[in-house]
Amino acid sequence: LFSSYSLCNAFQWIQYGSINNIFVRFYDVSAFAIDWLSMSYMLIYIPLLFPVAWLLDKRGLRLIAVAGSALNAVGAWVKLGSLKPHLFPVTVLGQVICALAQVFILGMPSRIASVWFGSHEVSTACSIAVFGNQLGIAAGFLVPPVLIPNEEDVDKLAYHISIMFFMTAGVASALFILVIIVFKEKPPDPPSRAQALIQSRVTSEYSYVQSILRLLRNANFLLLMVTYGLNVGCFYALSTLLNRMVIHHYPGEEVNAGRIGLTIVLSGMVGALISGIWLDRTKTYKQTTLVVYIMSLVGMIVYTFTLSLGRLWVVFVTAGSLGFFMTGYLPLGFEFAAELTYPESEGTSSGLLNVSAQIFGIAFTIGQGQIMDRFGTKAGNLFLCSFLLLGTVITAFIKADLRRQQANLEKEQTVSKTPFNPCCAPAISSEQ
Repeated sequence: LFSSYSLCNAFQWIQYGSINNIFVRFYDVSAFAIDWLSMSYMLIYIPLLFPVAWLLDKRGLRLIAVAGSALNAVGAWVKLGSLKPHLFPVTVLGQVICALAQVFILGMPSRIASVWFGSHEVSTACSIAVFGNQLGIAAGFLVPPVLIPNEEDVDKLAYHISIMFFMTAGVASALFILVIIVFKEKPPDPPSRAQALIQSRVTSEYSYVQSILRLLRNANFLLLMVTYGLNVGCFYALSTLLNRMVIHHYPGEEVNAGRIGLTIVLSGMVGALISGIWLDRTKTYKQTTLVVYIMSLVGMIVYTFTLSLGRLWVVFVTAGSLGFFMTGYLPLGFEFAAELTYPESEGTSSGLLNVSAQIFGIAFTIGQGQIMDRFGTKAGNLFLCSFLLLGTVITAFIKADLRRQQANLEKEQTVSKTPFNPCCAPAISSEQ
């Protein structure tokens, strides 16, 4: 259910960018203004992460799920009031509300995985939770170019746009109702020893501010924050500007531009799922992260130099290879952070990773957009390649301090003489 409403929210993030040129003409605004509809998601996340992460720690998963799905539905309905060219401010308002919803969504995957799943399936569960968000981005690339053809007639355009907005609002509303009925806070018993320890912690002993300060003093986590921000920031910029890049080299290919975006995300979803399964089996967090980062850099370089060859099938292949590793990196970052920062809240650690990604995403989107306008798409993509190279180097310096894995191992050894009983979790905490 979480993956589904995360999907709907991610769809709304990229639904304008995937047909940037059509919305530019419909609302009679600049391409940069349409880019800001995507960047609003990044901008709003930064100041609101901390209050929402605090709410997640204090009030739990259910409240955050209800708030996120409610805001997502409200934003979708507001957009239905923007079906005239002069109503661009209304569509901005709807997108801002959806961006607020995203703050309640992005930090949830690793927290849901830890609260609901055991130690041998937690990384796979996190990957599937991220999977939903990526599927939404994929739909955001595929559906708008199909539903909204490049019509000259503004009234016909408004009709096609209304179909997309109505469909989105209907789905978002149905998911909100399901969340209210179905979504539960946590299972009756902790699924892992590490989670039992966290749940047995006395609430009064936990300080959210102190938790953040401890995270910011964790050198390995700080390095991961930077590298995660660089990689995912590049993905955000690439996704936002993809339509402009493809249309520049292949005029009139709006539908194929969407399909290329779809290819990037679908291959990335496969990469994410494989990464999660691989981590659950091997626990090789540092090595896997470094290999995926290197391959993201290689994929970006190949994509950069094949985009202008004049052969769309080549772009599909290279974009798919890039997406496999770049998007496959997302759950790796969340799970590596959860390991490095245990027993701190996964919502806080993944939230800080996302803040880094949003900051770099805004900077890269604006920077690459300006470079593309002045020096061409190749220069813009080389701009991203340089930061992926930097991220690869920094990743090599992260020490694999796997605290969550160690906690599970220690407790398995401790209880090898006495069978573990979840109802006795408070007794375990006294051993810590």
